[in-house]
Amino acid sequence: QVRLVESGGGEVQAGSSLRLSCVAVGRPLSDYAVAWYRQAPGKEREFLAAISWSGAADHYAESVKNRFTISRNNSVGAVYLEMTRLKPEDTALYLCAADYNPPVSFEVRVPDHWGQGTQVTVSL
Repeated sequence: QVRLVESGGGEVQAGSSLRLSCVAVGRPLSDYAVAWYRQAPGKEREFLAAISWSGAADHYAESVKNRFTISRNNSVGAVYLEMTRLKPEDTALYLCAADYNPPVSFEVRVPDHWGQGTQVTVSL
């Protein structure tokens, strides 16, 4: 069983950038395709981006496509979400998730493995 751990969240001002990290405990993260989601209070969980196990393919939600970038470094076992030009509406709990399916599938199905999330708060 794999356990995912997110880090890198925090409180930032609007317009700032932030990089989130996701690592795995129990199995190599390089075995999995990985995605990032977020959940704000009172809102449904939102898919953001996903990347294949090799990093060769990725898929983004249209809402963040021009501001967020997903990447991975399998030599260190991490997947990242680089977020730029942050807005107050980006405030949410950010979660990574993993399974064996292609990146595009993460937008339409619930992946098998989840982390606990890292909080991002963006203030004016």
